[in-house]
Amino acid sequence: MKRMQKGFTLIELVVVIVILGILAAVALPKFIDLTNEALDASTQGVAGALSSSAAINYGAWAANSAKVGVATINAANVCTDAILGGLLTGTTLGTAQNGTTYTMTGSAAGNCSAAGAGGAVSCTVFGKKGATQRSATAAITCTG
Repeated sequence: MKRMQKGFTLIELVVVIVILGILAAVALPKFIDLTNEALDASTQGVAGALSSSAAINYGAWAANSAKVGVATINAANVCTDAILGGLLTGTTLGTAQNGTTYTMTGSAAGNCSAAGAGGAVSCTVFGKKGATQRSATAAITCTG
């Protein structure tokens, strides 16, 4: 009579465990450190929020003849935390939130006096968490 084999042999189990170990060693580092990708995405999100809020602000400025309650963005250098920080809600430029600080550059590229009302200038947003820093570009629509 022949005996029926039930279950796996020890060698089969060892081979499966070795294969799983190799896969884990290759895939695990990709999942452990997602700080750079998360910081990239959050910085791009803040830059997008700034671009969108500047466009909405310009629309309100153009529609509101009294210019009440609208931020005026017409300086020679608008790429600063002080000027653009009021456009955001939920995120404060220059202040650490959950360990991440978002700041703007003060550059001559953000010259709204030259761009004029409705013109767009590019400003760079920096996100910093610990020693890691990422940047993204925001298109700011100038008011008159």
